Amino acid sequence: MGNGSFRGGVHPFDGKDMSKDKPITEYLPKGDLVYPLSQHIGAPAKAVVSPGDEVLAGQILGEATGFISANVVSSASGKVKAIERRMLATGVISESVIVENDGMYRLAPGLGTLRDPSQMTKEEIRLAVKEAGIVGLGGAGFPTHVKLTPKDDAAIDYVIVNGAECEPYITGDYRLMLEEPERIVAGLKAILCLFERAEGVIAIESNKPEAIARMREAASGADRIKVQALKTKYPQGAERNLVYAVTGRRLNSRKLPADLGCIVSNTDTVLAVGMAVCEHLPLMRRIVTVTGDGIANPQNFRVKTGTNLAELVEAAGGFKGEPAKVIAGGPMMGMALTVLDIPVTKTTSALLALTEDEVERFAPTDCIRCGRCVKACPAGLVPQKMREASERYQLDLFEKLHGMECYECGSCTFACPARLPLTQGFKEMRKAVMDRRRKAQAQKQAGGKS
Repeated sequence: MGNGSFRGGVHPFDGKDMSKDKPITEYLPKGDLVYPLSQHIGAPAKAVVSPGDEVLAGQILGEATGFISANVVSSASGKVKAIERRMLATGVISESVIVENDGMYRLAPGLGTLRDPSQMTKEEIRLAVKEAGIVGLGGAGFPTHVKLTPKDDAAIDYVIVNGAECEPYITGDYRLMLEEPERIVAGLKAILCLFERAEGVIAIESNKPEAIARMREAASGADRIKVQALKTKYPQGAERNLVYAVTGRRLNSRKLPADLGCIVSNTDTVLAVGMAVCEHLPLMRRIVTVTGDGIANPQNFRVKTGTNLAELVEAAGGFKGEPAKVIAGGPMMGMALTVLDIPVTKTTSALLALTEDEVERFAPTDCIRCGRCVKACPAGLVPQKMREASERYQLDLFEKLHGMECYECGSCTFACPARLPLTQGFKEMRKAVMDRRRKAQAQKQAGGKS
């Protein structure tokens, strides 16, 4: 077992006091709902509806294409207005299904019926997760049914529920652990039906004692489930750090958690699995934290997927004047936004509005070779050298320095006294290396066919 911590990391201001005591409130959308067909890792879904079609809540709008893909499900009943390209928070333009909401939220036939996962086959459980369109709700968006289908079920000995929620300001998972712990445990039990040898571990940072207590209470009596408190440190919730903190096993970019006998899923993802398997309800909602010192009344909302982000800002009392920066997600790994006319997708966790842009306020200076970035890096890398490679666009050197092991957590940038945009450069280099690898693979395959 691990000791609940990992090497490196940082302690940024967490900002959670703004919203952590705000119960999750239901928000019903006012305008049209927009469902991008690409809101997950892998191939985009393919639209199976047409403009003019009447749809019901829970009905599949886009079917998964290929093994690594995910269904897209309507969160409301109404009429398909159009299928057109719309922008996501990432800046990506995706083919999207636009639904005119009739405000009645009529469920598709058969949904909402209770089921006992212990009486279902493994195939039935995995199919329920796939049909529900569940992906990693912690932000990665990897199709969950794929994650729950490793090469060998018997090789899995840990199912880890990621309740760390280490990203500053975001409190949606925390509220779920306080308000719906039984549903989270139900989802974990459903997953454990797939892996007879596995132990379920609900991992929560120690700065959330109320959540730890509620989850322990909900899991009491379950002989294969325990709650483990982790040291409070960013990025404790990163998959590699979490696996090491819980099990002592080291994960790198060339391995999946399943290769080390682990399945890792975010708290809300596990809850969504429980809803899909036990309640026959697909993924139709997200918990979204709208917060920051630029928001009048920070809140945690239960939101229909497809809802416009601008509506959530209004529901939280609007902005306090003109914010200096608006971010989709948290300050460490989120994406800065220039517009709010974008939909809530499966991977939307938060909207953060700040009255001051620290990046703008502090202009970068020269590197002083202090080594703080090295000390902070949880992957054991040397960001100072990686930066030199990225500035010169030396892809071979970047790879030699193990730059592909970087998972873009932002710890080095946070720790840097020179305010250098280290993580931004590493993102660009990693993308360039992956593009080069794909091109080389394509050329190799083309050469083999000639």
